[in-house]
Amino acid sequence: VQLVESGGGMVQPGGSLRLSCVASGFTFRSYDMSWVRQPPGKGPEWISAINPGGGTTYYSDSVKGRFTISRDNAKNTVSLQMNSLKPEDTALYYCARGPPYGIIWNDYDYWGRGTQVTVSS
Repeated sequence: VQLVESGGGMVQPGGSLRLSCVASGFTFRSYDMSWVRQPPGKGPEWISAINPGGGTTYYSDSVKGRFTISRDNAKNTVSLQMNSLKPEDTALYYCARGPPYGIIWNDYDYWGRGTQVTVSS
């Protein structure tokens, strides 16, 4: 199993970024997929998930209304469109296989290496 994130970078407050994660080594269309972030000096935080078919999405309160998760099962890809970014969104963003609202150390069995997002003026 491999998960590879891309799309991170530095952006000014109010800006946008789109993260992508390409999955391989498992039947992607059969699994919930999530995004988890870890701000500097803090623990990881689940922020969004999508069900296997892509028809149901979930968000933490911290990103609801600003971030949009989507997936393309034909391309084994899950994406996170991030709008209205704030400095507190600065974090290492991970793609992970697992359900919404999961227990970080228990419910996510595969993780990518992460992509850094920095929101600063």
